[in-house]
Amino acid sequence: MKYKTHTENLIYELYNQLNIFIPEQLDFQAIAIQLGIQVYYWPDQSQALFLKKRSYIFVNEQLTKQQLWQDFCHELGHVLLHTGHQGRMSPLYREYQENKANHFMYHACVPSFMLDEIEPYNLTVEYVQEQFNVEYDFALKRLEQYLSK
Repeated sequence: MKYKTHTENLIYELYNQLNIFIPEQLDFQAIAIQLGIQVYYWPDQSQALFLKKRSYIFVNEQLTKQQLWQDFCHELGHVLLHTGHQGRMSPLYREYQENKANHFMYHACVPSFMLDEIEPYNLTVEYVQEQFNVEYDFALKRLEQYLSK
């Protein structure tokens, strides 16, 4: 059995709780509903907002389907892993949170436990891009992460 990181285990447990087991089930609107997160479209940069113990994710309305999924997962990382207002944080801590949310995003969009089920000959950038609804460069980086473990 392969060694799993904390993030891989977190994603596995989250998706298992939500009964998400295959790429076709990765739908940000369904995930948001199940987690009780309100999602809004707006013309500004995507972001997460916490208000009175409620979580909101605002996604830019002009993004492609792939970019929406990627941005949602980034913001979901903030919702699940962080608290506080970034505008009131030190730049270093804000950078730390952004890096952590980006790391979460790659694993949430293209979970390792789902990649484990793909035949090795199908582990191509194009296949991952299509199966997981992500951009080419995103699929490339995620595959590099996965294969370098």
